[in-house]
Amino acid sequence: MYRIFHKLTLLTIIFLITFTLVASNGIAHHQTVIHTAQFNICLNNAQCLISPEPITSPTPIKPFTPNPELNEQQRFLSAIAMKLPTIPQPGTYEYILLHKYGAVFVNQEPEIKLPKKVILANEQETKEFQSTLAMIKINGTKDCYLQQAAGLALNKAKTIQKIPLKSGYGSGDCTRTFSTNLRFWQKYANKRTLEKVRQGKETAILSIVAPPGTSQHLWGLAIDLRLSSQKQRQALNQNGWFQTVEGDTPHWTYLGLTESQLPQFGFQKKLIRGITYWITPIY
Repeated sequence: MYRIFHKLTLLTIIFLITFTLVASNGIAHHQTVIHTAQFNICLNNAQCLISPEPITSPTPIKPFTPNPELNEQQRFLSAIAMKLPTIPQPGTYEYILLHKYGAVFVNQEPEIKLPKKVILANEQETKEFQSTLAMIKINGTKDCYLQQAAGLALNKAKTIQKIPLKSGYGSGDCTRTFSTNLRFWQKYANKRTLEKVRQGKETAILSIVAPPGTSQHLWGLAIDLRLSSQKQRQALNQNGWFQTVEGDTPHWTYLGLTESQLPQFGFQKKLIRGITYWITPIY
């Protein structure tokens, strides 16, 4: 009887110690759990040693917020550095494109995937990147797909307001292939135009069409829409969608932020002919 009492007392003490450690470290990344089955085995085995089983609890991802003491450009660059390993140097072709199309790199949602550089070199590189994306079909369309988080947000906006694609149904409004991006470029521009863009001598074309390998549509985070009311725009804004390419009226970008957060990330609000654009603060 004494031995049984002694075992029960020992187990009780161990349980209390374990409970205290777990309770006092509730916010720690590693917690210790002892299962009831282990206690039952030990009650019938005087030689039992309890080996607590360590488990790893998921580490909460703290949303990134730029330092408010930084200026607009610094806040923006600090945010995109979370997604873009190398920031292009001012004056380069890549920097010009980052200014025009780099808004998506502020997206802080962990499930959103972005390329590690501003330009996808060719069809093969584009296919390899797009093969890593989790895509979802947009409700009411024939073959329009976006990255899942962006698509879910758009579908939610569509439950609030009727939001048609620019073409009405086509995939060209949504995620595009490299060849589609190239075909659109060749429709509006040519190699000579591209060379001027590279030299910084031509930028107006970038509000009409993106050079090959640079379109936000390649990343599954942009869509072209046909809107006619402020309520439609509000529904999109409420779900993380904004117009970020100045002059490209149909084009919408998924940022995954609220409108009140955009100035915190350095975006500059610009009203042009009644349309609000959120512009990247780099020049």
